[in-house]
Parts: sequence; structure tokens; C-alpha cells
Amino acid sequence: MRIYLDHNATTAPRPEVIDLVTRVLRDTWGNASSVHAYGQQAKSVLDEARSRVATLIGADPAEVVLCGSGTESDNLAIRGAADAQADAGRRHLVTTAIEHEAVRATMAALGRRGFRITTIPVDASGIVSVDAVREAVTPDTALVSVMHANNEIGTLQPIVEIAAIARATGALMHTDAVQTAGRIPVDVRALGVDLLTLSAHKFHGPKGAGALFIRRGVKLAPTLTGGRQERGRRSGTEPVAIYAGMGLAAELAQAALADEPGRLALLRDRLETALLAGIPDTVRNGAASPRVPNTTNLSFAGVESESLLIGLDLEGVAVSSGSACSSGTLEPSHVLRAMGCSHARALGSVRFSLGASTTEDAIDHAINAVIRVVTRLQGQAPRGGR
Repeated sequence: MRIYLDHNATTAPRPEVIDLVTRVLRDTWGNASSVHAYGQQAKSVLDEARSRVATLIGADPAEVVLCGSGTESDNLAIRGAADAQADAGRRHLVTTAIEHEAVRATMAALGRRGFRITTIPVDASGIVSVDAVREAVTPDTALVSVMHANNEIGTLQPIVEIAAIARATGALMHTDAVQTAGRIPVDVRALGVDLLTLSAHKFHGPKGAGALFIRRGVKLAPTLTGGRQERGRRSGTEPVAIYAGMGLAAELAQAALADEPGRLALLRDRLETALLAGIPDTVRNGAASPRVPNTTNLSFAGVESESLLIGLDLEGVAVSSGSACSSGTLEPSHVLRAMGCSHARALGSVRFSLGASTTEDAIDHAINAVIRVVTRLQGQAPRGGR
């Protein structure tokens, strides 16, 4: 029995999505910019995909720019906002210490170009302080970028309140909603954001597709230049089949929002409660609430996550030690370190992220496997190893 509990890294494309991508690749292969019938057929598929993505987040189709990934979307939002406002003297950007690498690295690159970057810390809850953001924003702030939900610990950030602060000072508000769009209800109007990032492969769509919501009237400098695709905001011939798959995945995810979050929360709590009770000195990282319903991050005393991941994989259970985009590094999670976790606690942390394939039987199997592997590893650890 193999159990996949790493849905925050990626999700399996739904069969309907695979079928649609295959069909469009075969039958609707025209260039959506062409004026002849082949091109117009492709454009019709593209328009439908854009509308489906827009519906998922409560946007107008014209406000959705189709991109190649969540990372590209983050780059377009941040670099585009920074460059568009630099000449007006707004050269200050505000972000947090727990952002995804796509945001962190982009902010760092802009810092090397002379932009002033303020990084808001977090406490042990893993939730950003609204007051800290209020103190950081200045009249020359171009953009505030705070993720909707953290990809490692699942905590939901107070985006509505932060967006109001940004709006009051004339700054744009961007949120990376890669871990929430398609998993919990997301409405760009209710959040009050100007820019929002999502990624198809997080809600059972194909890889190679993401999107950026750009509120009507917001000006961004393009990061890819060339043709006039996406109204001049993102050049490049559109991969129509991939975007069609993202659109269908968005529609299917929208339909599942009535029941799926509640189901996953119950399974997440079952897993978390059993492991906290069954393995001594195990702790949850981050606040229990508010957070997305599918994620828990736990630290196990006297165990290094790399050994635990290997042991669990041999037991047929797939989990991760944090962001898949940062895998392979020997450094502890920047998110956990920003929360004040010790080096040992951070190195002993594991993220469990549930999804559509997760069942009660799978959770029970995972509970037994984790207890078995952790107990074995703790018995092998040097005395006082933590």
C-alpha cells in the first residue's frame, strides 16, 4: 500500500484533466493568435480556460493572466509592480520571513538592484503581525507581498487586514495563494488584493500552468517581452492544452469546495492527534488555527527528517520535510527558523499534506508507519542527541 501525503508539493492530475489535455493537444493545436479557423478554435479553448480560472477566485476573465507556473506569476507580480512604480519614487517593498522561495529570491534580486526591502518577522505562531506590517509600510512603498497560506505549516495570514493597510498608503497588495486556490474558498474581492498568484498543479491540474490575477487598472511592467499575448503582459505562444487542463481543474476544484475542506480537516486532525499522543515529545509547528485544512507540520525529538523521510518511503508513505522547491538542501527550514525553532527541532520536522486521494485507511496506515519508524530511529539516536 502506497500513501501520498505530500499534496502541498504537487497533486496528481485528475483523469478528466488528462483526457482534456490529450484531446486538445490532438485536435486543437492551432496558435491562439492566428486569425484563421485553427487559431480561433484554439482561442476559444483558451478563453474558456481563463473564464474557469477567473470563476475559481471571483475575478473577471480579463483580469487573469495565464503564466507558466506559480513562480513566474510571483515574479510578474513583484518585479512588474516594482519596475512600474520605480520612476515615481516608490522603491520600497514589504514581505515576510516565511514566504516561498519564489518570493524570497525575487525580493533579494530586487534588493541587489537598489530597491529597499523590509522583511516582517513572525513569532512561534507562524502568523504575520498586522501591526508589524502597518509599521513597515511607508509613503514610498510600491508593494506588499504576503502569502495567503504558508506552504510548510499551513497557517493562514490576515490578508484582508494587510491589504487594507497597503491600500490606505497607495501600495499594491500581492498574495501568493498557491496553497489555497482550489483548496479553500478564495475571492479576490473579499481579500481586497490587487495581485494574486495560483498554480494548476496544486489543485490536480497539469504542471506548467499558473495564473496571476491583476486587478483592473493595475499597471505592471512585463517580465517577458516579445509578442502581444495576454494583452502584452506575458509574451509567448500559449500552451493551449495545458491551460485547458488548468481551467477544467479549477472548475472541478470549485465544485469540491463544499465538502472537501471539511473532510480533509477531520483526517488531518486524526493524524495529528494520534502522532502527538503516540510519540513522546512530538510538537506541532505553528498555530492550530487559522490554517488550511490539509496541512500539519510536526517535529519529532531525536530524529532527523531526512532519515524519517527515507524510512517512511520504505514503508510506502510519502511526506516531505518542507517545500519541494527547497529539497536537497542541508539547511533547516527558513520558515521554522523564522518562527524561533531550534536548529534540532527544525531538522526534525516533517510536513504532512493531505489531498483528494487521502482516506481514513490511508491515515491509519500512516499513523502506524510514522510511530514505528520514529520509535526505531529514536532508539538509534545517541543519548542526548536532541
